[in-house]
Formats: sequence, structure tokens, C-alpha cells
Amino acid sequence: MTDTPPYFNIDPDKAAQGLGQSTSTAGFTAMAEACARGRTDLASRGLEENGQRTLRPFSTWEITRYLIPVAVGHFRRVLKANPDLPQGRSETEGGAKWFTLDEVLRLRAFFGTQGSKAKDYLPYRPKDLPAKMVAVANFKGGVGKTSTAAHLAMSAALDGYKVLVLDLDSQGSMTSVFGGKVEDEWGTVFPLLARHYAGHLRHENQRRLDRGEQPLPLDDTLTDALEVKAQDVIQSTHWPNIDLIGAQLNLYWAEFQIPVWRMQGRGWKLWDALTETLEADGVLDAYDVIFIDTPPALGYLTINGLAAADILLVPMGASFLEFDSTGRFFDMLGTTFGSIEDSENLAARALGREELAFEWDAVRAVITRYDGTQQAELAGLMQAYLGPTLSPHRQDFTALIGQAGEQVQGIYEADYRNFNRETYVRGRETFDATYAGLKHLLLGAWRRDELAQNVEAAE
Repeated sequence: MTDTPPYFNIDPDKAAQGLGQSTSTAGFTAMAEACARGRTDLASRGLEENGQRTLRPFSTWEITRYLIPVAVGHFRRVLKANPDLPQGRSETEGGAKWFTLDEVLRLRAFFGTQGSKAKDYLPYRPKDLPAKMVAVANFKGGVGKTSTAAHLAMSAALDGYKVLVLDLDSQGSMTSVFGGKVEDEWGTVFPLLARHYAGHLRHENQRRLDRGEQPLPLDDTLTDALEVKAQDVIQSTHWPNIDLIGAQLNLYWAEFQIPVWRMQGRGWKLWDALTETLEADGVLDAYDVIFIDTPPALGYLTINGLAAADILLVPMGASFLEFDSTGRFFDMLGTTFGSIEDSENLAARALGREELAFEWDAVRAVITRYDGTQQAELAGLMQAYLGPTLSPHRQDFTALIGQAGEQVQGIYEADYRNFNRETYVRGRETFDATYAGLKHLLLGAWRRDELAQNVEAAE
């Protein structure tokens, strides 16, 4: 007898018995509480006994292979000749030396000043130019957006850059990755956006007073926001050179509040709010690279993140549906930012002012969670259609990613001793290659800006 599919011959009476009680709105609260308990339990896997998250040490093998380009023997000779440098710690007598990332950064700085000028011990970063902001965005979920952004931030930190991670997604996944604690919306980017609007409103009120009109009132939220600086919401992480502006559920309130402000202040340029606030507070000078994790929707927070970005990365899967969805995402970006330009430039042309034109140093789509045995043909077709917009590198899904995820860690936080060393090497190769692609864009954009600055200074 042929087996029948499981959806045949279902008994309605048994189905009714197994249905359980109806769910009320209170049921969602119970579900949320259960998830919160589970989240706390899972997150604790990455914590020490004191409840804090710490970054693991790095071995001499890792440092000389991935972080400081010197031979192991030369590395050891330099440490022996310079006892003031970090010497590392051995877990067993005569065993391998292990170093904290703080110590690795000190060693990198030493090699950068004392080592061979032919080697790039220190990452390229032009003086007197602001940080580059990298937004990772797509309105399709499940494409590895937050994972990609987090691993790129870790890669840049291991490369020696000072990194700020900005979480604009009220789900707060990026905040969880870096162990951030955010009590309410006042610990997020929200007060910075509110401050920008409050500044606009103050300016408009002065103009109203000059015309003999009544000023518009600043409510308590806007008044309080005027006192908030970016430094008030930036928190350190367990990475010595990664800081965080976190997110939590209340941040979603911004999606409702921002359009109210836009209705009250038609002239408020909300798309400049994030950039101008970070610039005013010196954040663009204090960091090298700022990674922006956006919500999986094209709302006001995403618009702020994309408008602020110098480089836009769009993770996507190698499937028809994700290719189609990403195409629609690009279409929405063109329509949204085009409509902003059209609206602003009507007034700009009438007043003889410079017209608004959004511009990004680079936009790249990146195939994530790639399976070469199943998706090579479709990935090739996607490459043919998108051309240079699609990065030729495919970010593989490896067993290492899943195993590290079980411990609530990024792959760079995972101790390679928990894996076969070759498994570790293969596992991190795909993320190293993803970062290499981004670093090409960063260095190219910085160099182009540097050359333009030199030309301008010479004129």
C-alpha cells in the first residue's frame, strides 16, 4: 500500500481536541515573557560568571596569520628584544602565548612605527577626513543583514580600525550581538533625531518672531533632547575598539513621531538629522568606520541611515524571490530619494540655491548564505544582470557559523580550539573575503576624497 501524504484523512474531532484554547491579546504577552526568559538564558552562554561579556584572547598563531603580517619567529624575536611590549600569557608551562586584543593593538602600533615600511601594519586612514559610514540594508528579512554587519564591524576592529556600531533596528539584534544594554528609547538614536528637529524648530521660531508671529511650543521631549549628546548614548562593548549606539523596542516609536515632526516643520530635513548630529558631536572624527544596521523596512529610520551612509551594502540570497525582492528594494530607493530631491529642488531652483543630490561612494549587493552546489547557476545569472553592483564574492554558509551562533558569538569571537583548526580556517575565509571586498571600497573612497582634497588645497 502506498503511503498517503500526512494531510490526508485528518479527523476533525481530533483536530479540534488538539487545537487548545483560543489566544487573546494577553497570550502574546505570555509568549513575549517566555521568549524573554529564553533570551536571557541563551544570552548568558556568552557571559562570564560576573554577568559581563569578555572577548577571548588571541594566540601567536592567529596574530601572525591574521592580524599582524610577520613571521612567527620574527614576532617572538621582537617581543624578546622589547620587554616593555606585551609578552602574552601561557595557559601551560611552555605553551602558546595568548594576547588580549588591547595588547594586539599595542603590538600593531609598535610594528607600524618600528617595522618594515613595505608592510601595512596599520590600516589606511587619511588624516583630516571624516569616518566612513557603511549602511547594511535590505527590506527582506533572513538575508543575514545583521550577521553581515556585525562580522564586518569585528573584521574592521581586528584590522585596527576604531569602530562605532549604530543599531537602528528596534528588534535590537545587533545590540544583543555586542552585549549592549538599552533601557528605553532615550538610550538609542531617538534623542539625537529629536534634538535635530528641536534645533530646526528653534530656528523657525526665531523667524516667526521676526515676522511678528507666535512661536511653536517645544514639548518636554524636544526640550530634554536638546541636552543629549551622541556621547551620552554611545556605550563601550567587550571589544576594546568597538563602541555601540544600541536599540530596543521603544525605538520603533520614532517611525510614528518623525512624520508628526515633518507635518509640524515642513522645512525640516530629516534625512540630514543623523549625519549632522554625529558630525556636530565630533563622532565622525572620533571613529574610523561607522556601521549602520537598518530595520528590514524602508521607513524613516532606514532613510536616515541610508542618507547618512557613504557605502551601502545590500545582502541577498541566491534565489529568485530574494533577487526579485532586492530589485524592488532598489526601485524603492530610487523612488524615495528621487522624490525627496524633486520636492527639495523645486524650492531650490526658485530661490537660486544649490540643488539637493544624494550620492553614495559605492553601492554593492552581496550574496549571503551561499551554497555553491545548489546556487551557482542562479548566482551567475544574477551577476550577469547586476554586473559590478553585485560583489563577485559569495558569502558561504559554513558549519562554523552555526556552531558559533549556538554560543551567541560571532565567528571571530569563537575560540578556534573548540573546532578543528582547518575547519576554523575554512569557516572564517568567507567572512575575511567579505571584509576584503568592503575594505577595497573604503580605501578607494578615502583615497578619492584625499586626492580631491589635495587638488582643492592646491587651487
